[in-house]
Amino acid sequence: MELPSAFLNGMRTLLGEEYPSFLECWQGTAHRGLRRNPLKCGEAQLWEALPFPIEPTAFSPLSYRFNGGEEGVGRLPAHHTGLFYVQEPSACSAVTALDPQPGERVLDLCAAPGGKSTQIAGLLGGEGLLWSNEIVKSRAQILLSNVERLGVRNAVVSSCHPQRLCEGLQGFFDRVLVDAPCSGEGMFRRDPAAVSQWTPESPAACAQRQRAILDSAALAVKEGGVLTYSTCTFAKEENEDNVEWFLAAHPEFELVPLDLPFGRPGVNGLPVRRIYPMDGGEGHFVAKFRRVRGNPCYAGSFVGTLPPREVGEARQLFEELFTVPFPEEVARFGDRLFLLPPGLPELSGLGVLRAGVEFARQKGRRLEPSHAVFQSARKEECRQSMDLPWDAPALAAFLHGEEIDCDGKGYVAVCAGGVPTGFGKASGGRLKNHYPKGLRNL
Repeated sequence: MELPSAFLNGMRTLLGEEYPSFLECWQGTAHRGLRRNPLKCGEAQLWEALPFPIEPTAFSPLSYRFNGGEEGVGRLPAHHTGLFYVQEPSACSAVTALDPQPGERVLDLCAAPGGKSTQIAGLLGGEGLLWSNEIVKSRAQILLSNVERLGVRNAVVSSCHPQRLCEGLQGFFDRVLVDAPCSGEGMFRRDPAAVSQWTPESPAACAQRQRAILDSAALAVKEGGVLTYSTCTFAKEENEDNVEWFLAAHPEFELVPLDLPFGRPGVNGLPVRRIYPMDGGEGHFVAKFRRVRGNPCYAGSFVGTLPPREVGEARQLFEELFTVPFPEEVARFGDRLFLLPPGLPELSGLGVLRAGVEFARQKGRRLEPSHAVFQSARKEECRQSMDLPWDAPALAAFLHGEEIDCDGKGYVAVCAGGVPTGFGKASGGRLKNHYPKGLRNL
């Protein structure tokens, strides 16, 4: 792959004596990795589910490296089940720096396709609230699909302009992540399209868009809260220059020095983190700010009530499916019912695609359970389940959309290695497949 001469000249200036080392590393194979989903499995369970070995990385306790290409990884039963997310190891660095804690409110402002959002969700452990936003509607749908696949219960997914969203949720969040759209120089080695789209003007143009997003993001951070800024580019204009600009434009924030077990300090020793191929990654940058002065929150509380009859119907179906108590927060949006996380703000006008977990859809006069509610469930919560080994032909058939043998009657969670991956309806010794057509291995 031939790299643009303007890019190479910029890297020579940036790296100085290390430039030859950069070029040497660049000739190697791009790093491949995946990230374990702690909402679904432990490390031993992940090892058991994978047909290839993995090794830990320094970028996150949840991150692993594997050899070879990614072809076929998305067809693995463990991927369907949501045990992992395919993610280049150093891409985990931003959320490691963000350091979300269970019970906090966290905003991922530029979230598609969902790698960092689902990493945040795993660290929240089902406590608190994750708000994942993507301005491009088609990309937001991909984000939503990944949030559902990894079984996230406490998330809101939206497609809203950052300024509108952050104005509506001013001072609401403990932590905000801006993984900003960038010139993508750090992706050149693994994505030839990123090379073809780059021009010498790309970094400066991206830097201006990034500053507008950072301006918006600052509105959403509560006093004492954290704003983490990340890119997948080497360009100083998009990285250190934007950090210095933000501190000058927003004196209510201070820079939080990053002392992490990966990467290196920024240009001129700025206490941020840069990651190069020589550091075992691809190309990433991370900076962290803390709001030191107040920012009052004006977000109202969500109020959504179901008529008693609908609540009764929802409760009846839920108790047919699960052994745990019926959730307190249930709402209808169109023909769908959702199990909501507690503590939601007012959602109107913020481009919300989904809040919480889709529980059921109205089919005429009856409710039919949704795939997402089983993806977010644990086997021990399901009233009826069947558990299949990872290499079982019946599991492969189920993920292909076929009927399989099954005892019992009614809705049954289909589990792989003890983890629900979907459901069907049993009758007469067979299970009618309800695995969504768009997700099947065809």
